[in-house]
Amino acid sequence: MTEATSSQPVSNQQTTSSTSASASPAQTSTSKPSSILDPSNFPQSLESPTIFISLVYTPLDIPKYLQFTRSPTAGANVLFLGTTRDNFDSRPVSRLSYQAYPSLALKSLHAIAEDVQKKHGLEKIAIVHRLGEVKVEEESIAVSVSSGHRAAGWKGAEEILERVKARAEIWKKEWFADTGEMEEGVWRANKDRDAKGNVINK
Repeated sequence: MTEATSSQPVSNQQTTSSTSASASPAQTSTSKPSSILDPSNFPQSLESPTIFISLVYTPLDIPKYLQFTRSPTAGANVLFLGTTRDNFDSRPVSRLSYQAYPSLALKSLHAIAEDVQKKHGLEKIAIVHRLGEVKVEEESIAVSVSSGHRAAGWKGAEEILERVKARAEIWKKEWFADTGEMEEGVWRANKDRDAKGNVINK
């Protein structure tokens, strides 16, 4: 059975079906009580024997996720780490900030993991996404999978990443170094797009 865990009880987590991963926090019709994104209420996780999902405000614990996905029946362990780069669409980036609807995001991430696990026959999966400020060269997401053979592991990990970017209720805010720290950053859905709004697949 899947268990939901958090460092402290989270109150007032009210969400509606009007929320979508493509809308920014300011565009959604659902308000987010401040307690939902209070760092003291994290990490928040969903865990089963073969799937581990978590949202955290702290630096990612990479060895922990690799240890979870290790399996005696697996001949391949694939790890993807998404890091903040110092540029986007030819503009210098100073940092990223991430927000989420935790309850919806956890469910979406777990559903993605279950579906990809069945499709590719993966042994175990860990998906962990960081919230809050993520500086250049720091990791914002970890996807770790184990499989009997490497082909399934490679394909499964990549598919998980693409689905997370398309479906999870997580948004990122880019802070550009060429506009000064006082100027507001730009909220985007978690899928990279250029200045014209075209999806960037890199």
